[in-house]
Amino acid sequence: MEKKVMKRAKEVFLFRRKLVEFFIEKGIAVVSMTAIFAIILIFVFTFKETIPLLYDREARKEVSLENLFINKIWQPVSEKPKYSMLPLLTGTFKISLIALIVSSPIAILAAIFTSQFARGFYREAIKPFIEILAGLPSVVIGFFALTALASLVQDLTGSTYRLNAFVGGVGVSFAMIPIIFTIAEDAINSVPRAMKDASLALGARPYQTILRVILPAAFPGIAASILLGFGRAVGETMICLMATGNAAIISLNPFDSTRTLSATIGAEMAEVVFGGPHYRVLFLIGSILFIITFGLNFLSSFYIARLSKKLKGK
Repeated sequence: MEKKVMKRAKEVFLFRRKLVEFFIEKGIAVVSMTAIFAIILIFVFTFKETIPLLYDREARKEVSLENLFINKIWQPVSEKPKYSMLPLLTGTFKISLIALIVSSPIAILAAIFTSQFARGFYREAIKPFIEILAGLPSVVIGFFALTALASLVQDLTGSTYRLNAFVGGVGVSFAMIPIIFTIAEDAINSVPRAMKDASLALGARPYQTILRVILPAAFPGIAASILLGFGRAVGETMICLMATGNAAIISLNPFDSTRTLSATIGAEMAEVVFGGPHYRVLFLIGSILFIITFGLNFLSSFYIARLSKKLKGK
């Protein structure tokens, strides 16, 4: 009788444990699906507001493919509004490229130093300090670029425009450095210790081991960090709005003022007529930004998966 009671109690205990595990598992799945569902909703909403450009008569009178991609003027408020994407795309990629050139060497060298050379206090100080930059609001970096960096750059270069693409690019690089640093350091640290030890045992110097063993093995992860950082630069709004001069012109000169896609949305969305052609074009810009950043994130995920397979020998 006592054995039956104990057996029954054990069965009840196992049943309850399975029930709790079932609800925990389903709860985690629901939370995960909520995040995916939210992204899909954003995707649907953004494109839903863009699609009327294809069939709305009022919008088609002002917005055509020629107006969007052949003309070179962004002038949405005039008798004949002009909505060329070319100056905005030029400004976006110019800012992102400058930010990439400035931030990538700093972040990758810092990741190498922190993971391979720094010990004790230096390791404990450098890593948190760089990662704190990720928590700084964009508007704070924008104020720094607007007040201090712009004057310094103008004094050093003698540029005509105080606020220009170079100032904006350097400002955006401060937001990119923590992203590239964190992912690059993880990629370098994920290289098996045995590979480094084998290289040193064969007589290679530390810098030769880093250049010929560790960096090639970690390259997919480092490439992914650069792509993610580039995506961050493309979507940056506040720093670009405050530090680039906001002149929608086509110019490859880094010391000319410029305007980006995201800054245009930030500057004009609050002033447009709801549902009007200008409103639809701003959502078209949002859709373009969404596609660019989604593509960059997809590529970075591909490279990270490739690194994982490479290190596992698959």
